[in-house]
Amino acid sequence: MAPRKIVPHQDYGFFAPDSVTRRVWGYPTTPLVGIQRATVIEELDPNLIAAVDDTGDNYSRLNTRYARTVQYFASVAFADARTVLKLADVLVKIHSKAIGHEPVGGGRYDANDPASQLWILVTGWHSVLKAYEVFGPGKLSAEEERQYWAECAIAAEFQTCDPADVPRSREEVHAYFEAWRPRLAASEAAQRMMDHLLDGVNAVVPRAGLLGVVRPLANATLRRATIATLPQHMRDLAGVRQSRATDVLVTLWLRGLMRIAARSLPVQRHLLAVLSPRTLPVIEPHWYGVPAVNPVVLTPDQARHQWGYVRPAEAHLELRARQAQRVFGDGLAPSDEGLLESQSVLGRLA
Repeated sequence: MAPRKIVPHQDYGFFAPDSVTRRVWGYPTTPLVGIQRATVIEELDPNLIAAVDDTGDNYSRLNTRYARTVQYFASVAFADARTVLKLADVLVKIHSKAIGHEPVGGGRYDANDPASQLWILVTGWHSVLKAYEVFGPGKLSAEEERQYWAECAIAAEFQTCDPADVPRSREEVHAYFEAWRPRLAASEAAQRMMDHLLDGVNAVVPRAGLLGVVRPLANATLRRATIATLPQHMRDLAGVRQSRATDVLVTLWLRGLMRIAARSLPVQRHLLAVLSPRTLPVIEPHWYGVPAVNPVVLTPDQARHQWGYVRPAEAHLELRARQAQRVFGDGLAPSDEGLLESQSVLGRLA
């Protein structure tokens, strides 16, 4: 039984209630390990760490950044189509100010760059699936996995990357990450950030309340669980050490806890209310089987035609050009346009 009246979504968005995407992304491993793993690995992209390190937001307000990340990804999987299109549009504006000079290679970074966006997308979807497999019910069937990556290509429609570039199988995903290996770098800034993100529970969970009491144990568990899912070359780059015995023990321990959490919606609600409260109305209709007002699944093209949005790669080109001129032409900081607007969609910045 739902704890209160659940407001239904206007439609089922882009994924059916019984889709593989909703099953995987709706499992409690997603906000606890999957998203943390994704954000840790993403820092190995020199362009991404340059953008993140320049703002310092992951240090000053990691709880807000984490909550927004969870809310965005959950919305793509569970929200109605118009909500997702609005989020995608605002995200392009937010990323328009994440541009600058990349200190390691000396080039420029741009958060709206298609290659960077594809890296974030694939890393996020792979990390969520990895957490589901290791700490949840286990591996998907071959057919389910093909469906999962085909649905990931649908999610690519809401970022500036090309859906055709999304890998479609376990083998293609492995090849994608192998192709990235020569481009990965762990500067001091990256290692410091990865260590900070691995201790994310300490920054995200408040000291007060029951979760505050168990916070040190939760942080130690999720830190070790996330490391346990990392391949050795990423551990080496990050400068983290963990024995295989620890990998096995923390996997068994967390797998048991996740099975308990998966059987209790009140537990999942409480965890999500702490980690990303604005995500609750996004996922609750799915959890409690509340049908959409219009129970249809749309394609991205259908939704864009209905509500008048363009593809993210084509969105706000004038704003992006103005930001580039400010930063690379005039030597000024980018404006906060888009970032301020995002508060009405993703909540307050702090």
